[in-house]
Amino acid sequence: MTVKAILEAKGHDVITLGPNEKLSEAIRLLTEHRIGALVITNGDRKIVGILSERDIVRVIAKEGAAALDMAVRMAMTPKVNICNENHTVNEVMEIMTSGRFRHLPVEKNGQLDGIISIGDVVKRRIEMVEREAEEIKAYIATA
Repeated sequence: MTVKAILEAKGHDVITLGPNEKLSEAIRLLTEHRIGALVITNGDRKIVGILSERDIVRVIAKEGAAALDMAVRMAMTPKVNICNENHTVNEVMEIMTSGRFRHLPVEKNGQLDGIISIGDVVKRRIEMVEREAEEIKAYIATA
């Protein structure tokens, strides 16, 4: 299964924010949408960073309540690992595991096209394993 298949099932919608917005607005969006990360984009949907709950915790621990008025660019991770629609579930799982993060933006033609979470990956991997088990059971039953 590929990232393209996952996005076809879940959609391409991604909650984004600009790098000059306040951290308090980012926290509001994360809470409102019940998500763990925002993709930070410029005006043409080019990915310029990612802001996770971990990033927010780190900056608040360092700066205290004053961090809420800081620009998102001060807390975001600017070097973003990305994938494309041709990556497989196993490849995405490896990227997330080795990088120790739970959200992977999908890029197409230099622009944000979607986002894959660890939950998406686990769900698809479980579906694949269950399908394989059913195929084995069917094979054994006909043998």
